[in-house]
Amino acid sequence: MENRLRLDDAPVPTTALSDRAIENLNFIRRTMEASGTFTAVSGWGVIAMGFVALLAAAYATRFPMLAERLLVWAGAAIVSSVAGGFAIVRKARHRRESALSGPGRKFVLNFMPAIAAGAALTAALLSTGIGVLIPGMWLLLYGTGVVTGGAFSVRVLPAMGLVFMAFGVLALGVPAWGEALMALGFGGLHIAFGAIIAWRYGG
Repeated sequence: MENRLRLDDAPVPTTALSDRAIENLNFIRRTMEASGTFTAVSGWGVIAMGFVALLAAAYATRFPMLAERLLVWAGAAIVSSVAGGFAIVRKARHRRESALSGPGRKFVLNFMPAIAAGAALTAALLSTGIGVLIPGMWLLLYGTGVVTGGAFSVRVLPAMGLVFMAFGVLALGVPAWGEALMALGFGGLHIAFGAIIAWRYGG
């Protein structure tokens, strides 16, 4: 019987093999990124956020009006976000990772909706004259964002978020404690949990 060369037996060009190998490696990399954990969260950055909050709490006492004190806190939130983001990028570069890798994007996308809701509710509560509920709402929604975003990060973050949520519920139940709980939460909790993150996850 005459041997015939089938099409499947034809040699595969080297370039096709290398392209297929690169494609497979890219697929593996994307899969690992999607299923990985966002470990670039910086404990030192979280600690810095806590100290910024304590400074804001001390400075806000100079103002008699709640709206003025909340403006101080809003400014502190911006400063804290910049400090925390800088620390995350620095830690990611040190580990030769991308701060906006698959898990990093998931962290941000799951964290931000609660923050956006908080901004919208802040304007609504101020316009209706019940701004006294804002501290509790900020604590509750920040904690919610940390819990949902932290699902893609180190295990300490969701635990921190749950404590923030508990503080928020307490502040909503006793509005007179709201600003003190903000100082204890955004200040004390950040410092305490930041130290745990720095110790357990390398900075």
